[in-house]
Amino acid sequence: MSRLSGLGHRLYSGQSSVNIVGRRRTWYVVSGVILVVAIGSLLFRGLNLGIEFRGGGDFTIPNATCSIEQARAVAETKTGSQAIVTVSGQGTVRVQTEALSTTESSQLAKELSSTCGVGVDTIKIQVVGPTWGSEISKKALQGLIVFVILVALFMSIYFEWRMAVAGLIALAHDLIITIGLYSLFGLEVTPATVIGILTILGYSLYDTVVVFDKVKENTRNITGQSVLTYGEAANLALNQTLLRSINTSIVALLPVLAIVFVGAGLLGAGTLLDLAVALAIGMAAGAYSSIFVATPFLVQLKEKQPQMIALATRVRSRRANSAKNSAGAEGEPGADAGSVTTLVDSGPRQQPKRVPRSKRSKK
Repeated sequence: MSRLSGLGHRLYSGQSSVNIVGRRRTWYVVSGVILVVAIGSLLFRGLNLGIEFRGGGDFTIPNATCSIEQARAVAETKTGSQAIVTVSGQGTVRVQTEALSTTESSQLAKELSSTCGVGVDTIKIQVVGPTWGSEISKKALQGLIVFVILVALFMSIYFEWRMAVAGLIALAHDLIITIGLYSLFGLEVTPATVIGILTILGYSLYDTVVVFDKVKENTRNITGQSVLTYGEAANLALNQTLLRSINTSIVALLPVLAIVFVGAGLLGAGTLLDLAVALAIGMAAGAYSSIFVATPFLVQLKEKQPQMIALATRVRSRRANSAKNSAGAEGEPGADAGSVTTLVDSGPRQQPKRVPRSKRSKK
């Protein structure tokens, strides 16, 4: 703990520094590779949409005694189409089929109850039409558009438009990676997934705003000096908030991972799994983008301003003059390491003579 505290102090004071902004091309390459994989998976594999989006029948069989193969064989024989069968940790079998009529779903429930050794009344039947899923998608898209507009307005007013652009780039980065990984690993997209994705956008924005606020503080009136460039001041802000961002992300991820591995893996909480996986992927991507994408991209935009170009020129000129003066001082004759320069005169001290008291004039 003391080591982390000492490291945090050194990063905050500038004694130690991680050159995040200066290596932004490296982070761009890392993000670019992940984005290419995510977009490629979306284009070629697509998303594994849940029954709520594509429509169909959902049969939940508690305490089933049948195997996955037996339940799938019954469902595919009765419907004539492919069925998706999964088993939770508590022995509950879930069978998903194509869209069925009320009569067809009742007949399939009877066949499943006979095969799995349960009563028909214990099987939970849910028939969803594709229009319901399209309505969810429409509402989610509307919410995303409103969210992006409000974010752009807020960041433009509180910070500036360049910070708004960098923040939105980071949001798009997190959104594409999260959805792309769902496609890559074939995870089912449900309404809980949509809720999780919208939630992580807010989390990612929060972390980015905290970093930008420190950047704003460090770069206030920066053109009035010639010690640091804008990129160096922004990199200092990143280092000052680095441990805070990492600690916040770890604390936020721990309960989410607990839901994934304990709640979903052991207890079979399917809805929690859909929500937790989206949160876990999004939080990790959001923590990465707020540090390695948002601020470096902001610096790239700011360094194109004429006043920032002039500032960088002054800083380089000052450092070059300082280096030249240092080199000149070291090369002066007689100014070796063993000599000591003093300003004390070695000649005799000249002081006015004191007049005897007897000869002083009396007032």
